[in-house]
Amino acid sequence: MSTETIELRGFGRDDLPVIRQTLLDVHADAYADQMHDEFVQRFPWFVDHWGSHPGFSCVIGYDGDEPVGFAYGAPSSPGREWWREHVSPPPADSSTYSFSELMVRPRWRKTGVSEQLHEALLAARPEALAVLLVDPGHPKVVDLYGSWGYREVGSRQPFADSPNYMVMLRELGPSPSR
Repeated sequence: MSTETIELRGFGRDDLPVIRQTLLDVHADAYADQMHDEFVQRFPWFVDHWGSHPGFSCVIGYDGDEPVGFAYGAPSSPGREWWREHVSPPPADSSTYSFSELMVRPRWRKTGVSEQLHEALLAARPEALAVLLVDPGHPKVVDLYGSWGYREVGSRQPFADSPNYMVMLRELGPSPSR
């Protein structure tokens, strides 16, 4: 299992019927120990919700025929970027890609696959910014996003049964220097 053998495949909204079960299977493996959590159990709704957005894009990584992880999101509606309440004044170009999910199956974690998926998803985005929510109870994940150029701008609890997430924003364009 080497990241050099991971094949990245891109998908859009019209592909959701074909990739939906793959996303659900990867999620079930990635969250096998948390499937009792009602919020985790709602993942199929999130797949359908995000997959219905115009501009939905997804990258799935494969090791041979086996899916190892995915990343997906969709552009925010112009003028309705939910991160705006945390940034004053907002940037002149506030076009935003909402980075919704990044998931890697346990066997492929700590191999660089997550960064490959992330960068492949954002590489050709025309928006000026990317935004994501991350559980601050996972400081290693927060630090990972920070190393990819995201910065904390606030917090948000999008659902009554969800964690109070950290809002992180990144300028798009060339990858941040490492």
